[in-house]
Amino acid sequence: MIRAMVRRVLVLAAAFATALTPVICLGESSKPLPAKATRELPAELLSLLEQKKMPKYSPIVVRLFKEEAELEVWKQDATDRFQILKTYPICRWSGDLGPKLYEGDRQAPEGFYTITPELMNPNSNFHLSINLGFPNTFDKANKRNGSFLMIHGDCWSSGCYAMTDEQISEIYSLARDSFLGGRPSFQVQAYPFRLTPANLARHRNSPNLAFWKMLKIGNDHFETTRLEPRVDVCDRRYVFDARPPPNSPSPPVFNPAEKCPPLRRQSGNRAAGAGEEALRRARIRAIA
Repeated sequence: MIRAMVRRVLVLAAAFATALTPVICLGESSKPLPAKATRELPAELLSLLEQKKMPKYSPIVVRLFKEEAELEVWKQDATDRFQILKTYPICRWSGDLGPKLYEGDRQAPEGFYTITPELMNPNSNFHLSINLGFPNTFDKANKRNGSFLMIHGDCWSSGCYAMTDEQISEIYSLARDSFLGGRPSFQVQAYPFRLTPANLARHRNSPNLAFWKMLKIGNDHFETTRLEPRVDVCDRRYVFDARPPPNSPSPPVFNPAEKCPPLRRQSGNRAAGAGEEALRRARIRAIA
Protein backbone atom coordinates (compact mmCIF):
# COMPACT_ATOMS: atom_id res chain seq x y z
CA MET A 1 0.00 0.00 0.00
CA ILE A 2 2.66 2.53 1.03
CA ARG A 3 4.75 1.65 -2.05
CA ALA A 4 1.81 2.50 -4.30
CA MET A 5 1.24 5.78 -2.46
CA VAL A 6 4.91 6.76 -2.86
CA ARG A 7 4.70 6.03 -6.57
CA ARG A 8 1.66 8.32 -6.84
CA VAL A 9 3.60 11.13 -5.12
CA LEU A 10 6.46 10.76 -7.59
CA VAL A 11 4.07 10.73 -10.53
CA LEU A 12 2.41 13.92 -9.26
CA ALA A 13 5.85 15.52 -8.92
CA ALA A 14 6.60 14.46 -12.47
CA ALA A 15 3.57 16.35 -13.73
CA PHE A 16 5.23 19.54 -12.53
CA ALA A 17 8.83 18.60 -13.30
CA THR A 18 8.07 16.93 -16.68
CA ALA A 19 10.03 13.89 -15.63
CA LEU A 20 8.94 10.58 -14.17
CA THR A 21 11.96 10.02 -11.96
CA PRO A 22 13.67 11.95 -9.14
CA VAL A 23 16.68 14.13 -9.88
CA ILE A 24 19.85 12.06 -10.24
CA CYS A 25 21.56 12.39 -6.86
CA LEU A 26 24.66 10.22 -6.66
CA GLY A 27 22.72 7.19 -7.92
CA GLU A 28 20.74 5.87 -10.88
CA SER A 29 17.23 7.34 -11.15
CA SER A 30 15.87 4.77 -13.61
CA LYS A 31 15.68 1.88 -11.13
CA PRO A 32 12.33 0.86 -9.61
CA LEU A 33 11.62 2.05 -6.08
CA PRO A 34 13.61 -0.11 -3.65
CA ALA A 35 12.14 -1.44 -0.42
CA LYS A 36 14.29 0.96 1.63
CA ALA A 37 12.35 3.90 0.13
CA THR A 38 8.92 2.52 0.97
CA ARG A 39 9.63 1.06 4.40
CA GLU A 40 7.22 1.96 7.20
CA LEU A 41 8.44 4.12 10.08
CA PRO A 42 9.80 2.15 13.06
CA ALA A 43 7.23 1.26 15.72
CA GLU A 44 8.93 3.46 18.34
CA LEU A 45 8.77 6.49 16.03
CA LEU A 46 5.10 5.85 15.26
CA SER A 47 4.50 5.68 19.00
CA LEU A 48 6.33 8.99 19.46
CA LEU A 49 4.12 10.62 16.81
CA GLU A 50 1.04 9.45 18.67
CA GLN A 51 2.42 10.63 22.00
CA LYS A 52 3.15 14.10 20.60
CA LYS A 53 -0.22 14.27 18.80
CA MET A 54 1.44 14.59 15.41
CA PRO A 55 -0.53 13.15 12.46
CA LYS A 56 1.61 10.69 10.52
CA TYR A 57 1.25 12.60 7.24
CA SER A 58 1.53 16.15 8.59
CA PRO A 59 4.25 18.52 7.26
CA ILE A 60 7.81 18.57 8.53
CA VAL A 61 10.65 21.11 8.82
CA VAL A 62 14.28 19.98 9.00
CA ARG A 63 16.92 22.06 10.80
CA LEU A 64 20.67 21.47 10.56
CA PHE A 65 23.32 22.80 12.96
CA LYS A 66 26.94 22.33 11.91
CA GLU A 67 28.83 23.17 15.09
CA GLU A 68 26.54 21.07 17.28
CA ALA A 69 26.45 18.35 14.56
CA GLU A 70 22.69 17.93 14.98
CA LEU A 71 19.76 17.47 12.60
CA GLU A 72 16.31 18.23 13.96
CA VAL A 73 13.02 17.04 12.48
CA TRP A 74 10.07 19.21 13.48
CA LYS A 75 6.54 18.09 12.67
CA GLN A 76 3.18 19.81 12.63
CA ASP A 77 0.98 18.68 15.50
CA ALA A 78 -2.80 18.71 15.89
CA THR A 79 -2.73 22.49 16.55
CA ASP A 80 -1.03 23.09 13.15
CA ARG A 81 2.13 24.32 14.91
CA PHE A 82 5.52 22.73 14.47
CA GLN A 83 7.04 20.94 17.45
CA ILE A 84 10.33 19.09 17.74
CA LEU A 85 9.91 15.41 16.94
CA LYS A 86 13.45 14.05 17.08
CA THR A 87 17.08 15.18 17.06
CA TYR A 88 19.66 13.11 15.18
CA PRO A 89 23.44 13.46 15.57
CA ILE A 90 24.98 14.33 12.20
CA CYS A 91 27.51 11.65 11.40
CA ARG A 92 29.71 13.96 9.29
CA TRP A 93 29.62 17.30 7.53
CA SER A 94 32.45 18.81 5.53
CA GLY A 95 34.16 22.19 5.34
CA ASP A 96 34.00 24.95 7.94
CA LEU A 97 31.37 27.18 9.47
CA GLY A 98 30.02 29.43 6.74
CA PRO A 99 28.04 29.13 3.49
CA LYS A 100 28.99 27.22 0.37
CA LEU A 101 30.42 29.62 -2.23
CA TYR A 102 31.58 27.61 -5.24
CA GLU A 103 31.86 24.15 -6.72
CA GLY A 104 34.66 22.16 -5.12
CA ASP A 105 35.05 24.19 -1.90
CA ARG A 106 33.79 21.14 0.04
CA GLN A 107 31.50 23.38 2.09
CA ALA A 108 28.12 22.13 3.31
CA PRO A 109 25.47 24.79 2.49
CA GLU A 110 23.84 27.17 4.94
CA GLY A 111 20.51 28.87 4.29
CA PHE A 112 16.85 28.08 3.59
CA TYR A 113 16.05 25.35 1.07
CA THR A 114 12.78 24.02 -0.35
CA ILE A 115 12.60 20.25 -0.90
CA THR A 116 10.14 18.88 -3.46
CA PRO A 117 9.47 15.19 -4.26
CA GLU A 118 11.78 15.15 -7.28
CA LEU A 119 14.72 16.01 -4.99
CA MET A 120 14.23 12.74 -3.10
CA ASN A 121 16.52 10.00 -4.43
CA PRO A 122 15.51 6.43 -3.46
CA ASN A 123 18.33 4.92 -5.55
CA SER A 124 21.28 6.81 -4.08
CA ASN A 125 24.69 5.14 -3.82
CA PHE A 126 24.67 6.56 -0.28
CA HIS A 127 21.68 4.48 0.84
CA LEU A 128 19.05 7.23 0.48
CA SER A 129 19.50 10.92 -0.20
CA ILE A 130 17.65 14.23 -0.19
CA ASN A 131 19.02 16.90 -2.54
CA LEU A 132 19.01 20.32 -0.84
CA GLY A 133 18.43 22.08 -4.15
CA PHE A 134 21.62 24.14 -3.91
CA PRO A 135 22.02 26.73 -5.36
CA ASN A 136 18.70 28.26 -4.36
CA THR A 137 17.47 31.69 -5.47
CA PHE A 138 19.56 33.48 -2.83
CA ASP A 139 22.70 31.52 -3.75
CA LYS A 140 22.27 32.27 -7.46
CA ALA A 141 21.70 35.98 -6.80
CA ASN A 142 25.01 36.00 -4.91
CA LYS A 143 26.78 34.04 -7.70
CA ARG A 144 27.33 30.95 -5.57
CA ASN A 145 27.51 27.65 -7.38
CA GLY A 146 27.76 23.92 -6.73
CA SER A 147 25.76 20.77 -7.29
CA PHE A 148 24.55 17.55 -5.68
CA LEU A 149 24.58 18.85 -2.10
CA MET A 150 22.69 16.29 -0.04
CA ILE A 151 21.50 14.95 3.21
CA HIS A 152 22.39 11.28 2.72
CA GLY A 153 23.50 8.07 4.40
CA ASP A 154 26.77 6.14 4.47
CA CYS A 155 28.38 8.52 7.02
CA TRP A 156 30.72 10.04 4.40
CA SER A 157 30.69 13.67 3.31
CA SER A 158 32.16 15.92 0.63
CA GLY A 159 30.08 19.06 0.92
CA CYS A 160 27.05 17.17 2.25
CA TYR A 161 25.38 16.38 5.55
CA ALA A 162 25.99 12.68 6.08
CA MET A 163 23.93 10.52 8.40
CA THR A 164 24.05 6.83 9.23
CA ASP A 165 21.92 4.59 7.01
CA GLU A 166 19.50 3.99 9.89
CA GLN A 167 19.10 7.74 10.48
CA ILE A 168 18.56 8.66 6.82
CA SER A 169 16.00 5.87 6.53
CA GLU A 170 13.88 7.52 9.23
CA ILE A 171 14.39 11.05 7.90
CA TYR A 172 13.61 9.97 4.33
CA SER A 173 10.45 8.18 5.48
CA LEU A 174 9.27 11.21 7.47
CA ALA A 175 9.84 13.41 4.41
CA ARG A 176 8.05 10.92 2.17
CA ASP A 177 5.07 10.76 4.50
CA SER A 178 4.82 14.56 4.59
CA PHE A 179 4.42 14.50 0.78
CA LEU A 180 1.82 11.74 1.09
CA GLY A 181 -0.17 14.13 3.29
CA GLY A 182 -0.54 16.46 0.31
CA ARG A 183 2.18 19.02 1.10
CA PRO A 184 4.11 19.85 -2.12
CA SER A 185 7.38 20.66 -0.34
CA PHE A 186 9.12 20.98 3.01
CA GLN A 187 11.73 23.39 4.29
CA VAL A 188 15.32 22.72 5.34
CA GLN A 189 16.98 25.38 7.48
CA ALA A 190 20.77 24.96 7.56
CA TYR A 191 22.70 26.93 10.19
CA PRO A 192 26.35 27.21 11.26
CA PHE A 193 25.33 26.77 14.92
CA ARG A 194 22.39 27.58 17.15
CA LEU A 195 21.92 31.29 16.54
CA THR A 196 21.91 32.45 20.14
CA PRO A 197 23.33 35.87 21.07
CA ALA A 198 26.15 34.12 22.96
CA ASN A 199 27.14 32.05 19.93
CA LEU A 200 27.02 35.05 17.60
CA ALA A 201 29.15 37.01 20.07
CA ARG A 202 31.64 34.14 20.15
CA HIS A 203 31.91 34.34 16.35
CA ARG A 204 31.72 38.16 16.20
CA ASN A 205 34.95 38.42 14.17
CA SER A 206 33.80 36.07 11.44
CA PRO A 207 33.37 37.56 7.94
CA ASN A 208 30.09 35.62 7.84
CA LEU A 209 28.53 37.44 10.79
CA ALA A 210 26.20 39.62 8.67
CA PHE A 211 25.00 36.55 6.76
CA TRP A 212 24.35 34.65 9.99
CA LYS A 213 22.45 37.57 11.52
CA MET A 214 20.22 37.57 8.42
CA LEU A 215 19.56 33.84 8.88
CA LYS A 216 18.72 34.53 12.51
CA ILE A 217 15.66 36.56 11.46
CA GLY A 218 14.18 33.48 9.77
CA ASN A 219 15.29 31.29 12.66
CA ASP A 220 13.59 33.58 15.17
CA HIS A 221 10.38 33.67 13.12
CA PHE A 222 10.21 29.89 13.25
CA GLU A 223 11.10 29.55 16.93
CA THR A 224 8.65 32.28 17.96
CA THR A 225 5.64 31.35 15.83
CA ARG A 226 6.32 27.61 15.34
CA LEU A 227 5.22 28.17 11.74
CA GLU A 228 7.33 27.63 8.62
CA PRO A 229 8.56 31.08 7.54
CA ARG A 230 7.76 32.16 4.00
CA VAL A 231 11.06 32.93 2.29
CA ASP A 232 11.62 35.44 -0.52
CA VAL A 233 14.80 36.97 -1.94
CA CYS A 234 15.39 40.55 -3.06
CA ASP A 235 18.42 42.84 -3.05
CA ARG A 236 20.49 39.62 -2.81
CA ARG A 237 19.19 38.90 0.69
CA TYR A 238 16.60 36.72 2.38
CA VAL A 239 13.27 38.30 3.33
CA PHE A 240 10.98 36.40 5.70
CA ASP A 241 7.17 36.51 5.91
CA ALA A 242 7.12 39.72 3.88
CA ARG A 243 3.86 41.69 3.79
CA PRO A 244 2.95 44.71 1.66
CA PRO A 245 2.35 48.11 3.27
CA PRO A 246 -1.22 48.90 4.37
CA ASN A 247 -3.58 49.68 1.45
CA SER A 248 -1.13 48.34 -1.12
CA PRO A 249 -3.08 47.58 -4.32
CA SER A 250 -1.09 44.43 -5.16
CA PRO A 251 1.18 41.87 -3.54
CA PRO A 252 4.92 42.60 -3.56
CA VAL A 253 6.99 41.33 -6.48
CA PHE A 254 10.46 40.03 -5.63
CA ASN A 255 13.47 40.12 -7.91
CA PRO A 256 16.45 38.40 -6.25
CA ALA A 257 19.06 40.83 -7.65
CA GLU A 258 17.04 44.06 -7.46
CA LYS A 259 15.94 46.40 -4.71
CA CYS A 260 13.22 45.04 -2.44
CA PRO A 261 9.67 46.30 -3.02
CA PRO A 262 7.98 48.41 -0.33
CA LEU A 263 7.21 46.12 2.60
CA ARG A 264 5.66 46.33 6.01
CA ARG A 265 8.24 46.29 8.78
CA GLN A 266 8.89 42.61 9.49
CA SER A 267 7.93 41.37 12.93
CA GLY A 268 11.22 39.52 12.84
CA ASN A 269 13.05 42.83 12.63
CA ARG A 270 11.68 43.79 16.03
CA ALA A 271 12.94 40.48 17.35
CA ALA A 272 16.22 41.18 15.60
CA GLY A 273 16.44 44.54 17.40
CA ALA A 274 16.01 42.77 20.73
CA GLY A 275 18.55 40.23 19.53
CA GLU A 276 21.04 42.99 18.77
CA GLU A 277 20.80 44.20 22.36
CA ALA A 278 21.25 40.65 23.65
CA LEU A 279 24.21 40.25 21.30
CA ARG A 280 25.77 43.47 22.61
CA ARG A 281 25.45 42.23 26.17
CA ALA A 282 26.89 38.84 25.22
CA ARG A 283 29.88 40.57 23.60
CA ILE A 284 30.51 42.51 26.82
CA ARG A 285 30.37 39.28 28.83
CA ALA A 286 32.72 37.56 26.38
CA ILE A 287 35.26 40.38 26.59
CA ALA A 288 34.97 40.56 30.37
